[in-house]
Amino acid sequence: MDFQKVADSLGAMTCVVSVDKIGEDDYGNVRIMAGNKAYVDSIEHPMGGVEMLTRKFVPGQEYTAYLTKDLNFEDACYRAAVKKKVVHAYAHPDRFDVWFNMTFMPVNHEDGDTCYCTYTMEINFEPDTDRMSNVASSVATEILGTCLKLRGTTDFKFTMNDVIKDIRKICGASACCILLIDPNDKSCSVLAEDIGADSNLYSIEEYMQDGFYDMVMSWEDTIAGSNCVIAKNKHEMDVIKERNPVWYKSLKDAAVDSIALFPLKARGELLGYIWASNFDTEKAGTIKEAMETTTFILASEIGNYMLLDRLRILSSVDMLTGVLNRNEMNNFVESLCNGSKGQGESVGVVFADLNGLKTVNDEEGHPAGDALLKRAAATLRTVFGDDEIFRAGGDEFSMILTDVTEESLGKMVEQVRINSKDFDRVNFAIGFSVEKKAKDVRKALRKADENMYEDKRLFYEAHPEKQRRTLKDEFRLNVEEKAKKGKKG
Repeated sequence: MDFQKVADSLGAMTCVVSVDKIGEDDYGNVRIMAGNKAYVDSIEHPMGGVEMLTRKFVPGQEYTAYLTKDLNFEDACYRAAVKKKVVHAYAHPDRFDVWFNMTFMPVNHEDGDTCYCTYTMEINFEPDTDRMSNVASSVATEILGTCLKLRGTTDFKFTMNDVIKDIRKICGASACCILLIDPNDKSCSVLAEDIGADSNLYSIEEYMQDGFYDMVMSWEDTIAGSNCVIAKNKHEMDVIKERNPVWYKSLKDAAVDSIALFPLKARGELLGYIWASNFDTEKAGTIKEAMETTTFILASEIGNYMLLDRLRILSSVDMLTGVLNRNEMNNFVESLCNGSKGQGESVGVVFADLNGLKTVNDEEGHPAGDALLKRAAATLRTVFGDDEIFRAGGDEFSMILTDVTEESLGKMVEQVRINSKDFDRVNFAIGFSVEKKAKDVRKALRKADENMYEDKRLFYEAHPEKQRRTLKDEFRLNVEEKAKKGKKG
C-alpha cells in the first residue's frame, strides 16, 4: 500500500501509523510510516507551544524519535490499527502548551502481524468546550450528573464523596480516590475516596506514612508529559516499573493490577491526583474519555474550593501564630450574644497577655518578638484547642469556651502557667471569668480583662525592668531629656 498517498489524501495534519501486533492482547513497535505536508511541517517547523525531540522527519521511524514515550498514544494506535476501532481523543498533554483534537482511523491493510491506522490531529491553543463535550452519550450523562451535583452542593466534601463513588462505578473499579497535595507543608490529604464492598484494597490513608509525599511527587515524571497514565495490562505496568520502580512495588504490594491516574490542575497549579485502581480493563477507552473531561471539571471546582478555603483562612487566622484572629473572635462573641451558639450553656473567657514582649522587640528586634509570640501560641495549644484560641491584639490572646465551670477553667489556667515553663521566656499575665449564660459573654470578657490587668500589675511590680513604656511615657522621657540638655547648654 502507498502510505504516502493515503496521508496526502487527507487535508488536516495526518500520518499513517504502524503497530506490531504481539499475540492477542499485546503490541510492540509503533512507527510513523508516512505523513502529509501539514504533518511533516508540524515536526520540522513546529508552532509555538509544541516542541519535538527532533525536527527531521524520517518515514518508518518509531514515534519515540519525535516525542516521549506515551502509553495513551500507543493505546489509541493499538485500538485503531489492531482492534479496528475508531478512536477520538481531546487532550492537553503536559509536555505541550496546546490542546490536541485527535482521531485514529483503522486502515484495512495488514503485513503479517503489522497493522495500520491513520492519525489526524488539530491543535488548539485554548481548550475548546465543544470538542470536550463531544463524548459518548452515556459518558456525557454521567459527566452532566457530576456537574449538577457539584453546582448544587452546600457541602463540598460530602458531595465529592458522592461524586467519587459515581466515578468508581463508571470505571468499574475496585477503588477511586482524590488526593490533594500541599507543597508548602509537603503533605497530602484525601478529599474523597470510595472502595467497593467486595474489594480487597485498603484505604490510601493506610499508606500515607513517611515518604508518601515524595512518592506522590514522583508521579509527574511517571506520567512523562502526557495528560495521564493508564496501565491496564502487564505491558503497560512494565512501563511504570521502568519509570518508577518504587511506586510500582507499592502498587504490587497493595494488590493493584491496573491503574488510571490523572493529575488535577487548575490555573497551571497541580492540586492533586485522581485515580481508579483495578478498573474494568475492557472499558479502558471509555474510562479515559470520561476521566479526561471529568477531571477538567473537577479540577476547576476543586481549585475554586481551595481558593475560597484559603481566603477563609486568610480572613479568620492570624498568619503569624496560626490561631484565630480578632475578626473571628468578634464573630464568635456575636453568635453567643444573639443565641445562635451556646444556648443553655455557660461561657468562660481567659485573657492571656504575654509579658515582656516590648522588651524583646526593643532589645533583640521584631524577629525575636515574633518568635516569642509563636511560642506563646504553642504554649496555649498545649491546653486549649485551635478553635478556642484567638489573638485579640498585639501581645494579647483570648480563649472562649462554652459549657465550662469556673473550677475546670481555673485548672486550665493553672496548667498554662505550668506549661509556660517549658517554652523559652513565655510568661503570661492571665485573667479569667465564667458566666452561667453564654449570651453574657461580654460580661465575662470585661471581668477576665480586669483580672488579667491586675495579674499584669503584680508581675511588673515584681519585675519593674520589664515595664512597658506607653506613648505618654515616651513623650515625658523625651521632654525630660531635652530639659537636661538645655541646662547643660
